[in-house]
Amino acid sequence: MTGALVGLGMTDLGKVYGRSSTALAVEAVQRAVADAGLELRDLDGLLVSAGVKQDVGVGLAAVLSLGELNLLAQINAFGATAAVMVAQAAQAIAAGAATTVACVFADTPLTADRSAGASWRSPSRSGSANAARGLAGWSLASGAVNPNILYALCARRHMQAYGTTSRQLGEIAVAQRAWAASNPVAQMRQPLTIDEHQESRWIAEPLHLLDCCLVSNGAIAVVVTAPDRAANLAHPPVYVWGYGQAHAPRRMHTGSQWGLVTPAARSGPQAMRMAGIGVDDVDVVQLYDCYTYTVLVTLEDYGFCAKGEGGEFVSGGALGPGGKLACNTGGGQLSAYYMWGMTPLSEAIIQVRGHGGARQAPRNDVVLVSGNGGILEHHATLVLSPHRRGTAA
Repeated sequence: MTGALVGLGMTDLGKVYGRSSTALAVEAVQRAVADAGLELRDLDGLLVSAGVKQDVGVGLAAVLSLGELNLLAQINAFGATAAVMVAQAAQAIAAGAATTVACVFADTPLTADRSAGASWRSPSRSGSANAARGLAGWSLASGAVNPNILYALCARRHMQAYGTTSRQLGEIAVAQRAWAASNPVAQMRQPLTIDEHQESRWIAEPLHLLDCCLVSNGAIAVVVTAPDRAANLAHPPVYVWGYGQAHAPRRMHTGSQWGLVTPAARSGPQAMRMAGIGVDDVDVVQLYDCYTYTVLVTLEDYGFCAKGEGGEFVSGGALGPGGKLACNTGGGQLSAYYMWGMTPLSEAIIQVRGHGGARQAPRNDVVLVSGNGGILEHHATLVLSPHRRGTAA
């Protein structure tokens, strides 16, 4: 028996100034609990994830006045954290260690007086004395000192190995912007064309500005409980059919598969085996999209197409409204909001509930959610459905 997601709480997202990460986290948890038709006193578990600012921790339980808990932890697998938290909550509930667990992510990297890019700069990223020691000094010496450059290396390697093109990456950005146009909380809703993608400035070649995710302030929380209890709450449950995670060191040496094959190739099949499904059963995918390239390589590693055929697979509007695979229906992190793994998870819950409005996918029986962390080092996957596991959709 796996768990069920019964509450979703989202604060304002994007250029939200003047509020701390903790204040936003409190609001998100309160909203998620209310959305489930519960009270804060019903929680006996809290899992917390902090983003770039790393300023929210287990002390949030005291701020929320939660009292005695059976489960409390701060978890960090970077962009994979949201799916990891849901899996851990479901496991604790199945084992009888907890009954109702809130999982929350909060971050406030944006400030009104700095650019979005400046939010990601830190001594360790820009090259401190410690970062220059030993093999770690390669990044400083080569100039590969931030995620943009490292993901650009991955994208370039994929291009060289398989003939993937920048225009094919642009297809992903255009498709997600088309979905975002119907998402009232998306930061970027104006239409986008391939030519506009190609004309956007370079961030780290071959990645254009429109290949890269947004930076956002805000918080999102979900509530997990047992399937039997979920049936009597405020919204139809979002059942967790399966989950998986996989982690790998960043192997950049000659002969490695870094940039070509990611931990998604293990995490995705794990989750689908647990759920008893294959890729042909999936109606909607909510994929971690820190970059357009990440979507493409995840689709390959999950098995939606053969390795090296991702560029062809995503072309021709395949991922947009009316395409062959509904992908990142809220606009994802490229066009909607960047809340680490809570971005794909929150949109998955909206789709499973059938609350997508104009952007609702035509089928929602099986929704696949991914989370990617680090530089392709951490991956977690969830399989969600409006139906109880084992029932015919």
